[in-house]
Amino acid sequence: MCGIAGVLHGSASARPMIETLTHRGPNGVRTEQVRGGSVAHARLSIIDLEGGWQPLHAAGGTVIGNGEIYNSVELTAEFGLADELSTGSDFEPLLHLYAKEGPAAFQRLRGMYAFCLIGGDGRTWLVRDPFGIKPLYVLEQEGAVYFASEPRAFAALLDAELDEDRARELLAFNYTLTGDTIFKGLKRLAPGEIVEVVDGKLQAPTHRSFLSSPVHGGGGPAQPVEGAASSAAPSLAPSTTLRAVPLPRYAGEEELVDQLDAVLEDSVRVHQRSDVPYGLFLSGGIDSAAIATLMSRLNTRPVTAFTCGFDAPGARDERAQAERVARALNLDWRETRFDEADFWRILPQVAWALDDPTADYATLPTYKLAEAAKGTLTVVLTGEGGDELFGGYGRYRKALRPAWLGGRPAEPRPDDAEALARWRAQARAPASLTRLQQAQWADIATWLPNDLLLKLDRCLMAHGLEGRTPFLDPRVADFAFLLPDRFKVRGRYGKWLVRKWLERVCPAADPWARKQGFTVPVDAWIAPRAADLAERIGKVEAVRRVRTPDAVRATFVGGGAERWPLLFFAVWSLVHLEGASPEDALRQAAGTI
Repeated sequence: MCGIAGVLHGSASARPMIETLTHRGPNGVRTEQVRGGSVAHARLSIIDLEGGWQPLHAAGGTVIGNGEIYNSVELTAEFGLADELSTGSDFEPLLHLYAKEGPAAFQRLRGMYAFCLIGGDGRTWLVRDPFGIKPLYVLEQEGAVYFASEPRAFAALLDAELDEDRARELLAFNYTLTGDTIFKGLKRLAPGEIVEVVDGKLQAPTHRSFLSSPVHGGGGPAQPVEGAASSAAPSLAPSTTLRAVPLPRYAGEEELVDQLDAVLEDSVRVHQRSDVPYGLFLSGGIDSAAIATLMSRLNTRPVTAFTCGFDAPGARDERAQAERVARALNLDWRETRFDEADFWRILPQVAWALDDPTADYATLPTYKLAEAAKGTLTVVLTGEGGDELFGGYGRYRKALRPAWLGGRPAEPRPDDAEALARWRAQARAPASLTRLQQAQWADIATWLPNDLLLKLDRCLMAHGLEGRTPFLDPRVADFAFLLPDRFKVRGRYGKWLVRKWLERVCPAADPWARKQGFTVPVDAWIAPRAADLAERIGKVEAVRRVRTPDAVRATFVGGGAERWPLLFFAVWSLVHLEGASPEDALRQAAGTI
């Protein structure tokens, strides 16, 4: 994982842009002039530590990328590329495939990635992976296209002007929705977008769906059960349609459990490919327990696992359950604690790291875990995506109820009507999907890339760590998303098939325990300072543009749900709009802690 930046069809150097991203690539920076522009790469060495420096040149083309292409080994073997490669980088085979197939080569990739490829055919491409695991931001200005891994790289090109609609979305949903960022003029590529750059202009994008396994590389996807729906699936463009999913005659449940085992093991195996130490973040939930189970199976040495617990009255603390799983799997288990002092110390650091903001309070323990893992691990596997693909959220069960039992679409309920209308437009799923699939699709299109994966990327990259998500793999998606609803949600249980599998392979995970949900006791730490916070935050310029001082006071003194989002947004805006240091931003928004 790395940071990338570039200027296409412009005379400026990408060097100033990449210098802002050295936290993403602590092993070194390289900048090169290329045909029609400049590209730069800040490297976090994961694969081919000596030879994998970028930009890479082969087959008449150039590529710089952020992320990992997990099936590069299989693609190299299948297309007989071994004798043509000069490095062991997972990105070099892409250049040779592009020389053979053009942009069709992008459909063969299995991984998490954001890259710029300048082909030997003279065409230039910007590409983001189908789930949006890795970020990519773009700016068109004065006949040139600028791109980078984080908004901070554009600081010298933008006036850091706040988009108030995006700010209201942040307060309504805890994340922003569309391709427009919270900075006016700066956009992000959507998950799966493939965009050609021609004469300094971004062309109309095409998309690769989060479904659809690579046709080549790695032995092909697991065989579908009899009668399964086609894996031709929607892209993340809201206008895309999908043919009706038939009611299939599936194999028995035990056979599906066997297939799930094979699919997940295959994904974890390729996600472990690394020339540096790897481990995982282990919560008390079944998603991370599933990853831990397979890592334990695939490794001869104990796998290192980090768990965060909360030292606060009434907090949901998952350490005891995580420890039971760790002991059953013989993990090298390490716990870290999060208390009120951590909250006030880490808040401004998280605000700095999340230059594209998400007000999800789960950023706080994620940052603390990354802080704890730094120096021990370089690659961390996590459980993001399990709920979205296998139907784990309680709102999915509500989506399946008949109307007379309170069934309703699984959508957020913010007070901001305009923000909700924008969410509905962005999350509009194909009508041919089942109600459960529509709810899953909406989360995969909005919440997953713009909240959960953004959180993981920024909090880990702030510490020079690479986060990997084995559930968010096209072969896992092919298997999971198209399962009949009854294998996802049954009675009061979500992720039915995953629970059945864990019951077999890791009963210590207690797979039939009621899902607790994840909470951070932020309100307990904010409440004693509520009156002072209301006074201070109500004076912050960015806050005043979207909330009146009276509304801020009512939220903090009355215990409203926006307490944490407003506090985060105030500190974030002082850092990224007014140029304050993280420490000064906290003092201005919250006083002396």
